[in-house]
Amino acid sequence: MAVTALDLTDLGMSRGLITGDTDTSAVRERTRQRRFRRLAAWLSVVAAVASYRAWIGSPLTPGSLIPNIDFDNPMMLIVLLTVVMSAVMILPYAGSGRSPHTLFRPEDLKVTMNDVVGADSTKQEVIRSLNLFLAHKTFSEEMGGNVRRGLLFSGPPGTGKTHLAKAMAGTADVPFLFVSATAFQSMFYGATARKIRSYFRALRKVARAEGGVIGFIEEFDAIGLARSGVAGGGRGEGASGVVNELLVQMQSFDEPPLTARVLHASIEFVNRWLPTNHRIRRPQRTTPNVLIVAATNRGSDLDPALLRPGRFDRTINFDLPVRRERFEIAAFYLNKKSHDVTVTPEDVAGLTGGYSPVQIERLLDEALITALSHGRRVMSWDDINEAKLTIEIGLSRDGEYAAAERWRIAIHESGHAIAALLLGRDVGLVSIMKRAQALGVTTHQSPEDNNLMTRSEYLDRIQICLGGLVAEELECSEMSNGAGSDLSTATILACQMVGALGMGGSMLSLDAASSTFGNNLVAKVLADVPSRAVAEQLLEDAKVAVTRLLSERRGGLRRAAQALLEHEELSGSEFAQLIAGPVAA
Repeated sequence: MAVTALDLTDLGMSRGLITGDTDTSAVRERTRQRRFRRLAAWLSVVAAVASYRAWIGSPLTPGSLIPNIDFDNPMMLIVLLTVVMSAVMILPYAGSGRSPHTLFRPEDLKVTMNDVVGADSTKQEVIRSLNLFLAHKTFSEEMGGNVRRGLLFSGPPGTGKTHLAKAMAGTADVPFLFVSATAFQSMFYGATARKIRSYFRALRKVARAEGGVIGFIEEFDAIGLARSGVAGGGRGEGASGVVNELLVQMQSFDEPPLTARVLHASIEFVNRWLPTNHRIRRPQRTTPNVLIVAATNRGSDLDPALLRPGRFDRTINFDLPVRRERFEIAAFYLNKKSHDVTVTPEDVAGLTGGYSPVQIERLLDEALITALSHGRRVMSWDDINEAKLTIEIGLSRDGEYAAAERWRIAIHESGHAIAALLLGRDVGLVSIMKRAQALGVTTHQSPEDNNLMTRSEYLDRIQICLGGLVAEELECSEMSNGAGSDLSTATILACQMVGALGMGGSMLSLDAASSTFGNNLVAKVLADVPSRAVAEQLLEDAKVAVTRLLSERRGGLRRAAQALLEHEELSGSEFAQLIAGPVAA
């Protein structure tokens, strides 16, 4: 049959998820009917035996089904003791080869594809694979295609890999066999490979009974790392042996069950005695509908043989959400969490650049905890800002500052914030409250999500880092050791510009060279005399530039520092109002 655009439309590939009757639901219905026929056959046998026993005057009773054991017989006690001791010795090893999976029925899964937000391209690719899974017979028998057997979800932690896999099973209305790759590991030799075989055997069994099954392996790199980079050398079980077993099992979906193997063997035995033209035809083997989904944070480290067609032939990358996707995620969670009018999805999306979906949800939960600690049941925007600082830096705590030291910290943080505002950054919060090792905090970010940074943006970052120490020098005559971490960050940025990015006047990359410093780019730049001089000049030029900026805003600098002394924390909008006004003061 020729594959046309209409075929794909009939499968739902061009519109979305297949709805209504599918190949999977049809197999499930046939299996259900076959199960009733088998039950009826067994009940008929039991009824026949019971009727016969009643007819001969010896009806079946519960007591007649229990064997009579003579516990007074010494030999019987020896036999029982031997059985118990054998079980104690054998069962632990026998149980070590059982599949460690957890079976979730469709009704146990509370998520569907409708609960997946903020990842449209990833979601669409998964829907295409799910359509092939649901219409596997149509795609393979009528269209001649090979269905996908494995999907690899690769991406940073918290980007929704497990959530999407559960949504697939919940939407497809099939069982979901969840297992962590570390659960396959065992102290017994050979048990790891046995557990993998047992897991795939369970997948095939459930798929035949339910019309389809989705298996999910979490932290897949624990058993799938490249064999060239692991110990074992292919001898014994080892890491290499585990990968070999995994490769074999990924090709074992057409392995027949025990009953089918017995039937085939019986037919083969009978056919040995029959003429060629009278031989019995064996039943055609059917391949169970199994889809394996594996998740990992280290997709590039997996064995290449796992990623070839027929195994994990489709890799779906999960990235951190962009601003539009963060808006959808924030809106989804805010619909479930109590908040006031100061909290909007737009603001949450702007505040959470670089956050994963899990981190966004955690931020909102932490904001609810903050609101509850203040005696409120509804979170506000201030609660979200407080939660962000708590997560990223630590809890705030009261600190006893001397008057001069308190003024210096307020000046320092005001210098950072003024430099950030004047250089086009969005300031979120300015605080002089202690958090972990920080005596004060200034949060700022770019107004838009950027994947690239220009030379000017690197220089702006350096100026913001130096804003605190320059403010101290202007208002306190000298800098303090509180600027140590700022100088470290500024030095790293300058060394990146000179040693790796060609932004220091030379196109040579020290990062491309191997040396006694390994991959430490800063050490390479500092050890190279010309590069070090260029990096130092970048820092000096940045200091001169930020000194000019803050000198023109001396009045605003003092007003902001005074406000911090009174309130300890200022929002970005409050801080911007304080420094507005005459340029020079």
